[in-house]
Amino acid sequence: MNDQDMELIVRRVLSELGMDATKAAGAADISTERPSAVATIDEKEIPDIRQVDYRMTYDVKDPVNPDQFAQVKARTWARIGLGRSGPRYTTSALLRFWADNASAQDAVFTDVDPAILEELGLFSVQTKCTSKDEYLTRPDLGAQFDDQTLAEIKKRCAANPQVQIVVSDGLSSTAVEANARDLLPALQQGLTLHGLSVGTPFFVKYGRVRSMEPISEALGATVTCVLLGERPGLATPESLSAYLAYRARVGMPESERNCISNIHREGTGPVEAGAHIADLIAQMIRQQASGINLKL
Repeated sequence: MNDQDMELIVRRVLSELGMDATKAAGAADISTERPSAVATIDEKEIPDIRQVDYRMTYDVKDPVNPDQFAQVKARTWARIGLGRSGPRYTTSALLRFWADNASAQDAVFTDVDPAILEELGLFSVQTKCTSKDEYLTRPDLGAQFDDQTLAEIKKRCAANPQVQIVVSDGLSSTAVEANARDLLPALQQGLTLHGLSVGTPFFVKYGRVRSMEPISEALGATVTCVLLGERPGLATPESLSAYLAYRARVGMPESERNCISNIHREGTGPVEAGAHIADLIAQMIRQQASGINLKL
């Protein structure tokens, strides 16, 4: 199959999946019938198949309980109601899988746009990982810094902050780009409202969750918060997590760490997450504890 044949297939599938983008997300708006062909596709560019909300459409022919099926479908990103052609997936389901998989790989293998870091006022440091391949194969190096980098962190950051915020690409640069602009200011404002002093936030390239430990020790932070790109799935590559610990230290057990996950537009919104994280940090400082020792 050449590129022209593949383009024709994609266009046909997109036409079959075409639907009114202004429809509400309610189950009552879901149609079990295929829409008529869409004649507005730009001939110079194939639209992104990921822009079709597959919660609003499905390929199962003649479902037994269409209303109940539609209600379930509208409330989950799980791949249900894909339909089949003989023993195989339909072409539209397969193309969507490929598209989502490509987005997930892009999230892992691309770097965060330096313009976003500049906009947020974040200086950047790097763990001992020297490349993305090494980051993926050596998780231990993603939690370590060389002496020169630790010296730079100490030089550029306020010492002994009550809260130290770190942003890191983790396994999804897309998550940082999609959420950091809204999440970071909301978190900083929430901490200020709680009367807490915030250190100098910065960005860590090739960072793991445990990168918070040497940072906390180097700066003497009371609570360290790492905003980290999650491993992308096929539902969204934009999911971010916040990992928090009281008096984090190298080698600390995971049971002393807290996590707020699924921060993205279809999960917990970044602004809401910022307020929630600030409240949690305030509780940690009051109780001088985190993880399973924190009483909520």
